[in-house]
Amino acid sequence: MSTTATLKPGNQLWGIYYTDREYAREVGDPLRTVVEAPTKQAAEEAAARLGFHDPWAHPVTAAQAQQAKWLPKNRPAHRQGLARKPTRGIHV
Repeated sequence: MSTTATLKPGNQLWGIYYTDREYAREVGDPLRTVVEAPTKQAAEEAAARLGFHDPWAHPVTAAQAQQAKWLPKNRPAHRQGLARKPTRGIHV
């Protein structure tokens, strides 16, 4: 995600923080990532799809978004294939 790109109509930037506010205060309340979404719930779901456990979304400005620890990259038409793990066992 580029913080200089224009937002899609109806979307805004959401900062993703730790849900556990006590832990967040202990580690300096870092802005974990930023996502673009129309609602808080959609932003939290998008963050969960990116692998962030128990995300908490809060609106942020483009200037604040640049402070994020990690920003997703836009990958149009990028699809992750399914990985198959080799089985360990007896095949009959």
